[in-house]
Amino acid sequence: MMALSKIQEARDLSNDELAKQIAAVKRELFQLRFQKGTRRLEKPHQFKHARHRLAQLMTVEQERKRQDSETVAAKE
Repeated sequence: MMALSKIQEARDLSNDELAKQIAAVKRELFQLRFQKGTRRLEKPHQFKHARHRLAQLMTVEQERKRQDSETVAAKE
């Protein structure tokens, strides 16, 4: 079994890489749902890993947005 990814890996990504990873994980979740619907899903634990990764990536994205807005507010 593969270990869940660490959030530090997400924090090390650039903003562009972060956006690409989010899109990729969303595509992966779509594919997993499709496989589940057609009863071809072999490894149901992949859902947990993908959702976990998406949550991490989106958390980092929100942290950066909040940090950027605070920086802008501090300059005004």
